[in-house]
Amino acid sequence: MTPNPTIEEIKSLIFQLPIQEQITLIKDLEERLETLSMMQLAETSFSEWNELEEDIYDVES
Repeated sequence: MTPNPTIEEIKSLIFQLPIQEQITLIKDLEERLETLSMMQLAETSFSEWNELEEDIYDVES
C-alpha cells in the first residue's frame, strides 16, 4: 500500500474486513463525523468573539 492511499484502495481494504469489523468501523466513522459536525456548528456560535471591537479581554487595565 502507498503512503497516501486513494479512496479506492481504502475501500478495497475495508471490503476485505469481516462484516463485524466493517460495522464497527462505520460506527466509529459516524461518531467522528458527528463530533466534527457539532464542533463546526458550535464554532459559528462564537464567531463574534473573533471581532476586534468585542475583544474586551485584551484591554489593559
